[in-house]
Amino acid sequence: VRSDFAMDRYGICPMVQSQQKLDRALVRVQDLTPEKAEQQIWVRARIHTSRAKGKQCFLVLRHQQFTVQALLAVGDCASKQMVKFAANLTKESIIDVEAVVKKVEQKIESCSQQDVELHVERIFVISQSEARLPLQLEDAVRPEGEGDEEGRATVNQDTRLDNRVIDLRTTTSQSIFRLQSGVCQLFRDTLINKGFVEIQTPKIISAASEGGANVFTVSYFKTSAYLAQSPQLYKQMCICADFDKVFCVGPVFRAEDSNTHRHLTEFVGLDIEMAFNYHYHEVIDSITDTMVQIFKGLRDRFQTEIQTVNKQYPSEPFKFLEPTLRLEYKEAVAMLRAAGVEMGDEEDLSTPNEKLLGRLVKEKYDTDFYVLDKYPLAVRPFYTMPDPNNPKYSNSYDMFMRGEEILSGAQRVHDAQLLTERAMHHGIDLEKIKAYIDSFRYGAPPHAGGGIGLERVTMLYLGLHNVRQTSMFPRDPKRLTP
Repeated sequence: VRSDFAMDRYGICPMVQSQQKLDRALVRVQDLTPEKAEQQIWVRARIHTSRAKGKQCFLVLRHQQFTVQALLAVGDCASKQMVKFAANLTKESIIDVEAVVKKVEQKIESCSQQDVELHVERIFVISQSEARLPLQLEDAVRPEGEGDEEGRATVNQDTRLDNRVIDLRTTTSQSIFRLQSGVCQLFRDTLINKGFVEIQTPKIISAASEGGANVFTVSYFKTSAYLAQSPQLYKQMCICADFDKVFCVGPVFRAEDSNTHRHLTEFVGLDIEMAFNYHYHEVIDSITDTMVQIFKGLRDRFQTEIQTVNKQYPSEPFKFLEPTLRLEYKEAVAMLRAAGVEMGDEEDLSTPNEKLLGRLVKEKYDTDFYVLDKYPLAVRPFYTMPDPNNPKYSNSYDMFMRGEEILSGAQRVHDAQLLTERAMHHGIDLEKIKAYIDSFRYGAPPHAGGGIGLERVTMLYLGLHNVRQTSMFPRDPKRLTP
């Protein structure tokens, strides 16, 4: 056996149990740019792909949504055995490599870092992956429609969700959830700048929120409790307690047996409630401005992520206007009728009609985001304030992205007497909502609000087709794991 001169330059490290603190600096894959050329660096990354070619081995190293090519060749630093060791490493293993950064003549199209490659001098395994992966990452990022045409595999949704940890490693998933984190941060930052207070509300409640039916029951010691469908009651209580402007970010539960592309049984609600002076449009203005700030922030800060997602799921850039387009429900009905839809004045919009309206609005006004105001009172919940001039309509509104509803809101009835009448009109058991009605007996400021679904906003901003792609570990009527 020929001795291996490079034997101390590669191998499998002992399990990291925090034995020692190394002052070795690791460079992130995303920071490997031509400015680093000729520098000797250490990188930690996963093996995305590897192929041996004669006395050489090419690796693609991946960290988060970034990839770089690495080259090992038999020579002064690397022995045959070392190259063979590298070539046999399993995909998805985590390795530390010491390498020299080299500029390349020809762009490396298959990697995010296209202008450099790494010439590897040492390679150590930190954590080894099993050889058989439940799904192949290159199949999981194949652009829509490509796999089927060329007979190459694509990964179906259930396989992805059953093996979510691996699916979340793809450059597409990494980009989706970094952008989603941005939605939350922009929502918080914008509202805090506007003087809002973030609140936390209970999710275990004693009665179905606002008397709704679609709730999950949980056992609570010797009695039953429910999971909150919305933080509505509590954010309104905060307004009655003079917080004036509040928001919360938290889970919302809906026991609806809906197996659609846009329904989840647990999702993240971005909720707003705000006292106003004289007109609920003050609140609509605040919410639409918040949405516009989110859209601008995503456009300006997350261009790389948006482009990465678009490679796999192509879509048109998201368009919005300043100020936001606001249409009345009557106008929407007129537009739909002109397009051949038969519907009554006080009929609610069906999902296909919402989609069609989105297309009509885009053609006419060139925007993907708009507000529909003044819904018929009959199709809104009992706590919705009726329109002062026409009792058939109400001070309520929905907001839409790419023809799908992302927010439903209204001016709330803040008078206990009127609230009681409206509840009776809807046939709601007053005993069940006594605590809710009592909140308004001691003076309540006029107020309005709304709730946004985080997963839906992310899905529609990116032009994706299924809300499960934007929920990290989705819950729907058929899925409780992982």
